[in-house]
Amino acid sequence: MPARSDENVFYPPAMARMHPCEPVGIDFVDTAPHRYANSVDLAVTPEQLFEVLADADAWPRWASVITGVEWTTPEPRGAGTRRTVTMRGGLVGDEEFLAWDPPTMMSFRFNEASTRTVRAFAERYDVVPTAGGCRLTWTLALDVRGPSRLGMPLGRPVMNAVFSRFLRNLRRYTDERFATVP
Repeated sequence: MPARSDENVFYPPAMARMHPCEPVGIDFVDTAPHRYANSVDLAVTPEQLFEVLADADAWPRWASVITGVEWTTPEPRGAGTRRTVTMRGGLVGDEEFLAWDPPTMMSFRFNEASTRTVRAFAERYDVVPTAGGCRLTWTLALDVRGPSRLGMPLGRPVMNAVFSRFLRNLRRYTDERFATVP
C-alpha cells in the first residue's frame, strides 16, 4: 500500500518497517557524537509551555518537519510514556519519555525508527522561568550509521539554523495561543 499525503499531513505506509535504536538514557543528550542545542525566550509561563508540549496537535504547527504526533500510552504523562511521531520524508520515530517533569524538563529517545540510519536519538527540553515568561533550551542528540556519519559535521550549521527556525515558530505559536485580548 503506497503512502498517501494530504495538504499538511504525511501518512506512512500501514506496515512501515521499524528498526531498533540503542536504548540511550538522558545522559546521551550530553555525550552524543552529534548535538544541537538552541534556546528561545518565550512570553508564556513554564506551565503554558508544557501545555503546548503535551498537545499532539501543536507540534506540527511549530516544528514543520513533524506531520503527526500520536500518544500511544494513556495519561498521566511520565517516564515510560510513549508516542509515535511522523515526519516529512516518511521518517517515523517510536519515542519513549525518559523524563516528564513539568514545568522544568522533559526528555525522550527513539526506541525504533523507520530508517536504519538512526543508531541512537534523544531530545531534552530544559525550561527556566524568566521575568517575561520562560526560556526553553532544546537539545537534540543523535548518532547515525553508514554514510550519513560522514555528512553530519558538514550539516551542523544547517541543522542549527533549522532548529532555530522551529524555536522562532514556537515563539510565534505560543504568542498567538496565549495572546490576551486588550
